[in-house]
Amino acid sequence: MARLLPLNVAVIFMLLLFLCTSLVCCNNGRRAGDPSETELSGFSVPLEHSFELDDVAKFQSRGSLLLKTGREPSVALTQNQLSEEDRAKLKEVAAVDGLYRIRVPRVFLQTERQAEGQMEGYLTAFVRACAMVESHLSDVITLHTDVSGFLIGVSIVTFPGACRGTEVEDEVDLEVFNTTLSIMAPVNAPGPETALFLERMEQETEKKGKNPQEQKSFFAKYWMYIVPLVLFLMMSGAQDQSGGGAGGGAANGGGR
Repeated sequence: MARLLPLNVAVIFMLLLFLCTSLVCCNNGRRAGDPSETELSGFSVPLEHSFELDDVAKFQSRGSLLLKTGREPSVALTQNQLSEEDRAKLKEVAAVDGLYRIRVPRVFLQTERQAEGQMEGYLTAFVRACAMVESHLSDVITLHTDVSGFLIGVSIVTFPGACRGTEVEDEVDLEVFNTTLSIMAPVNAPGPETALFLERMEQETEKKGKNPQEQKSFFAKYWMYIVPLVLFLMMSGAQDQSGGGAGGGAANGGGR
């Protein structure tokens, strides 16, 4: 019996080790609080651009936006290189001060709302083609959303933003886009500090109640100075009137 006891303990230990190993394998390295694969998944929308000599937009693919949802939505961008033909046309458009346009479809940025489908139409932004050329295809694209996660606007700027007539080499500077991409959600404006204002008003009221002297009128505070001054002025006026009357009587008597 004594020999069987160590054997039973070893068997139980092996069973516990096997169960722990199975649990670790089933967890796949994901902790309980980690997001699931669905939460990490995103969706792709096209990014298109247009630059035409006749200023009539003819959009073609520039790349695609990969929008990832979650607690903090993020966006990634894959872009095509400009072909030799596109580089030449972009410089021609820049020479006549034409426009470089981009557009994205109007969509919801939340995965759970993708079932509602894409809204009709596109969001468009533009810069001067010469600015795009002189920036060596360096631009900043910002996607603007509303509180519900709906894409309501897109903007594009270049660095530098002004056109200075700088010469640019096609093969070196006009082949690969250098783009910074971000999502901008609305920021709630600070509300009025009503509670703080009411609290200050109550403090002022309590302070005045504790010191009734501050509630007295101007006359009640300074009557001891005002009354003597008024009496002095009244007496001075009476003396002037009596002196003037006496002088007038003497003058009349001398005339007779």
